[in-house]
Parts: sequence; structure tokens; C-alpha cells
Amino acid sequence: MLMIFKSFQPATLIPALRAAIAFNCDIQRVSSFDRKHYFYQDQPAGYQITQYYDPYARNGILRLYKHDGIAPEDGDCVEIGIKQIQMEQDTAKSQELPSHTYLLDFNRVSRPLIEIVTLPQIHSPATAAACVKKIQAILQSCGAVTTGMEMGGLRADVNVSVRKHDSAAGTHRYQGIMGLGQRTEIKNLSSFKAVEDAIIAERDRQIAVLEAGGTIEGETRGWTLGSTETRKLRGKEGEVDYRYMPDPDLGPVVIGEDVLLELHDTMPPLPDDIFKTLTEDPQYGLSAEDAKTLLELDDGTRLDYYQDAVDMLNSFQAQNPATVKGFAGGKMLGNWVLHELGGLFSKYELPWDPNRVSGQALAEIVHLLSRKAITGTTAKSLLATVFEGDTRAIQQIVDEEDLSFKPLSRAEYIALAESIIQNNPETAREIRENGKLGKIGWFLGQMMRLGDKGRVEAPRARKILEELLR
Repeated sequence: MLMIFKSFQPATLIPALRAAIAFNCDIQRVSSFDRKHYFYQDQPAGYQITQYYDPYARNGILRLYKHDGIAPEDGDCVEIGIKQIQMEQDTAKSQELPSHTYLLDFNRVSRPLIEIVTLPQIHSPATAAACVKKIQAILQSCGAVTTGMEMGGLRADVNVSVRKHDSAAGTHRYQGIMGLGQRTEIKNLSSFKAVEDAIIAERDRQIAVLEAGGTIEGETRGWTLGSTETRKLRGKEGEVDYRYMPDPDLGPVVIGEDVLLELHDTMPPLPDDIFKTLTEDPQYGLSAEDAKTLLELDDGTRLDYYQDAVDMLNSFQAQNPATVKGFAGGKMLGNWVLHELGGLFSKYELPWDPNRVSGQALAEIVHLLSRKAITGTTAKSLLATVFEGDTRAIQQIVDEEDLSFKPLSRAEYIALAESIIQNNPETAREIRENGKLGKIGWFLGQMMRLGDKGRVEAPRARKILEELLR
């Protein structure tokens, strides 16, 4: 007797399981596939393989925090329940043209995907967009997706319903949640902005209908980026009968305990863990805003670049410690990665490329700053030089271009300060005769501006000014 043992494709199952673990789901040791029957242009087979009765994951949770971009009225944290995560096959991509013409791209038909079904616990468009953004970040962190919404790696369907603020008078329910209004569904939203804008438009439409004495029809609606209103695609007369039935060609998926243990043990850090590390670990010390930005940019590659640069800076500091008092290397590097280096990419209208300026080169520039070996102005010039293609080592550029910081002597400080005081006698008199010490700051600013290529150190300059203006 010939016996054939079927095994599920690891390339599909393993990322799906990682996603379920990341969302704290109860993973079902045995799950099965069903056929969802319907006739529509995006599914030539007449049915879609999905997991209606026995999905592989249930009862997950997603937490959103203020730094994730939730609406102010949602407070500091929102918990959104995940009903289930199911594996299913993709459908064709539809593009609507004028005159009710559709283009269909069947290249993705039957490709495997996972569908994450959330509970109706989101109460604002901004929080909905933040939810989708957080889901994408988590899926990218655990390796369940390789591209984001902008590349088609993630799509969102949203269900929208409204009811009066001061009542739970809605007649609909879902998974034990009572008092909901009649929902409509908006399909295939492909950006975070589209999610927020489409919900706003549909919310406003439903409110206008209800305030005019009308009723909301359960239907599927579409959204075009840049539009101000949704449009009806097809109606749903009551609950659609999809005639679900077990797929006769696919057996159950049995997941071993050893697989789950291995996946739990090898899960990479998730966005919330990384955010906590970036803001609370002294070697990073980033602000919440900078940490959030690093997490969101360039599919995580800029974050990897930053963390590698911090490791290199720490190595430099171990050999030659900083001389700047209170030097916070991780925080300074974060600023340089996001703003100085990021500004150069923006200036030249180039996409992010971690090889344009190596993490080691940037770390060395910041290290030289920490030791007062170069000025801030010189550091920015160095970065621009490397960005524009100079392949010399950082120290070689400093030596050959004579860029090392040469501090002013006391006599040079005094000469510069006296020159500025002599050119502004009235302001100097107000300080000396009326004690308006706050105006010393103005003189300090002039010294910093007029000094030679950033060689003026503010503490020393202030001390000289206080001596001369007593």
C-alpha cells in the first residue's frame, strides 16, 4: 500500500504562526480549510479557500499607545481585540476605469495570505489608521510580511457604523458587542491615509443619511484616494449566504508543540519592546518622537543602521572616552541619523540608503564631536563631504583638510568680546549701570556668530563677557 503524508508549506505556515504569536493569540493545534462560494469578477474559481469554521488562531489583542498616534479622546492606551487570524487565498486585483470598465490583474490569485479580523472596538478614524500602522509594524518585525502597504504587502478592509453618542440604541451586534449601527464595508484600502480619510467620509455620509431621516443599507463601498466620498459597489441584502463547506481537497493543519516552542523562543523584538528599549535604555535615550520615527521609517532599515552606529560609537568611546560633559551619544546619534543625515537625503531627493554614509563613519564623526576634536559646523561639513562621495577615512579627511578644532586663547576671546562691546556701547551701558544681565545673552550670540568657524565655546565666552561687563 502506498501512503502519502502531506505537509503544509513552511513558507506559508511559519510566518502565519509568528503573526499569531505576536498578537498574543490562542493558536489552535488543529485547524481546517473551507470553501467560501461566491461569484464575482475577482475570483474565477467561484469560491475562495479560507478558514471560516476552524481558523488557526483566535482571541488575540493589540495595544495602541499615545505614541502610536491614537486619537486624543482615546487617552494613553487602547486595547483592540482580535477575533481571529485565518489563512486564505488571495483574489484578483481590480481597477475601475470610467464608464464602468474594470481591469483585472490575476497575478496574485490563489497566493496565500493571512486575514486579521479585529473586533468593533475602534471609535475614531485616527485610531483606525494607527491600528493598521501598528499591525504593519508588528508583522514586519516578526517577518510575516516583507513589504508594507505602499508596495501591496498589506491591505485593509474597514467596516463603518455610527450611533448616537449618548445611547447604545443600535440594533446590531457582533461577537457579543451590543448596540452597533448598521455597518458598511469599504474594501481594499492601500494606505494609512486612505484608511483614515475613507472612514471620515463614510462616517459623515452615514450621519447625514440618518439626520435626514433615512436608513443605512448594508453594502460594500469603494474609495478612491483623494476623493471626499465613498461610492456604492454592491449591496448586501441581509447576511450573504456564502455556502461555506469544508474543502474536500485539503486536510486539517496540525501544529506540533515543538514548532510553537521554537517560534516563541526565536521571536524577534516587537515594536513595543523596541520602543521601550530606545526610550529607556541609557545607551539610546531617545525621545518618544524620535523613537517612533525610527520605528516607522524605511521598513526598519534606518533603525538597524542607528543601532549599529550606536554599537560602533560605544566601541570608540571605550577606547577614548568623551570629554564633553554629560555627553549622550545615543541621543545625539539619533538626531544625526534622523535630521542631519536624513536632511541630506531630502535635499538631494534620494531614497534612504544605509551605504551612502556608513554607520561607522557617522559614529566616528559624532565621536570626534564628543571629544571636542571638531566643531559642530565641521561635523556637518564632514558628513556632507562623505555623503557626496568622498571615500577617504574620516580622520584622514580631518588631517588632510586641517579640520581639527583649535580652541581660542583667552586673549582671542577678550579681543573678540571687546570688539563687540565697543560696537554696541548702549547695550553694554544698560548691563553695567542697570544690571540687565539678560542682555549678556545677546552679546554671547554675537560672539558665537562672529567667531571663527565655530571655535567659540559658549561657557568660556560667557565667562569673559561677565568679566568685561561687570
